[in-house]
Amino acid sequence: MTIVETRAVTGGVDTHADMHVAAALDPVGGLLGVQELPVSPAGYARLLGWLGGFGTVTLVGIEGTGSYGAGLARHITAAGVRVVEVDRSDRQDRRRPGKSDPLDAVSAARAAQPGRARGAPKGPGRRGRGDPGTDGRRAQRPLRAGPDQRPGQLPDRDRAR
Repeated sequence: MTIVETRAVTGGVDTHADMHVAAALDPVGGLLGVQELPVSPAGYARLLGWLGGFGTVTLVGIEGTGSYGAGLARHITAAGVRVVEVDRSDRQDRRRPGKSDPLDAVSAARAAQPGRARGAPKGPGRRGRGDPGTDGRRAQRPLRAGPDQRPGQLPDRDRAR
């Protein structure tokens, strides 16, 4: 008789423009592996398949779901896996010698695991810090002349193109 046991796997991803670094953790926080994958639909599928090779993927914590991780967050959510937005590691930790993308990926997974990261992934219409106006509010904001401008004179950035 064969007993097949599947374990719950939590993923964590440190996102970048060209490559994402993913980490897989077991239910008690043990590191199962770290992998670097390209930022592309094929890379997203490989990442999800790699995580699934360790067991059933139940949760993925992603840094930057409103920017570099947006496509990955959509892909994983569409696959039926819960995604949470995790904060970047502490500024102090990022400046320490030995700071690395694999450590950030493990930190993202660990932040998601105990429920510290409850943020829903950002998407169109949801702004994060530093996200330059994806919800159209810029177009609705009234234009105001600065103290050194005559009424009706608009700065170059506000002129219709």
